[in-house]
Amino acid sequence: MHILHIYKDYFPILGGIENHLRDVAVGLAARGTHVTVLVTNTVGATVTEQSGSLRIIKAARQLHAASTPLSWPMFAQAHGLPAVDVVQLHFPYPPGDLVARAVPGAPPLVISYHSDIVRQQGILRLYAPLLRTTLARAARILVASPAYMHSSVWLRPHHARCTILPYGIELARFAAPDAAAVAAVRARYQHAPLILFVGRLRYYKGLHFLLEAMPLINQTHPDARLLIVGVGPEQARLQAQAHAAGIGDRVHFLGEVDDTALPAIYAAADVFGLPSHLRAEAFGIVQIEAQASGLPIVCAELGTGTSFVTQHGRTGLVVPPADPVALARAIAVLLANPDLARTLGAAGRRRAHAEFSQPVMLDRLQAVYQDVVRHA
Repeated sequence: MHILHIYKDYFPILGGIENHLRDVAVGLAARGTHVTVLVTNTVGATVTEQSGSLRIIKAARQLHAASTPLSWPMFAQAHGLPAVDVVQLHFPYPPGDLVARAVPGAPPLVISYHSDIVRQQGILRLYAPLLRTTLARAARILVASPAYMHSSVWLRPHHARCTILPYGIELARFAAPDAAAVAAVRARYQHAPLILFVGRLRYYKGLHFLLEAMPLINQTHPDARLLIVGVGPEQARLQAQAHAAGIGDRVHFLGEVDDTALPAIYAAADVFGLPSHLRAEAFGIVQIEAQASGLPIVCAELGTGTSFVTQHGRTGLVVPPADPVALARAIAVLLANPDLARTLGAAGRRRAHAEFSQPVMLDRLQAVYQDVVRHA
């Protein structure tokens, strides 16, 4: 098969969808599938990269507005591709709807519905007619969790063509972290209880609520530290908040961490926190990394995939969104009860291997391709 993936960005641009797209593209190519990824470049030139059966086309970008890059050469690139068996559109990326139509032969369309459009409501009002048309013509719509499928008003008319296909990652990365590196992380923070967050520092991540929770956590665990891995547009504001609250010595912004060093940080932590409070957090792939590391998780109930990955009372604790008191209580419970934390973490590791491994994800995805091609 020849599978075409369409989205706005690709590695080395970092983000949940970008990382997922790379995992899928590389994984499928390793299985012998001919894969083309068509995205925009960050500059005004078109670049093509070839590695075995994987081709990455980064089309010249002309404009970037409201988190949406525009590239007219994407259309010519799509139209000039050799025979494509399946077009997989990664949503949301409104221009991609039109690029998908430029592919010759009208191959079946599979939509990876990663998230509703949450913040850009003005764009959504203009885009809504095209969105409805795109969803209606899709042969299959992939949704990462049942909760998201049922809670999205846009997906409600299309449940019959939806398939639940959770994200999967390379779990082996987190199976055996370097013991010396783990010990070094623990020693760096005087063996204090460690709460970990990993992700882009974006508006919907709710980190300001986790910072509000820290003084409450410190009432029962005075030495507890919060490690924040990642960068993003909210960083300066969060650092100022931590300083103003007098917790700057207990909140550590680690910036971007190399993939090879990240497993040791997970292994050194005691609790993983995902305080995201808005529906833009559609799944929380970092929760799988935490599960693979045996960490108990505290997340918020958003009606999305967060509480599908983290099951309350089984692999972690789920609290109401935007509630620093509830966050503090849940984290404090896990810090005070290491046996409970270990039990939840072990259950999370088992769930990750059963549901969220990369091979399981690729098996499910290839089955979807075969089915839509057979019924095309």
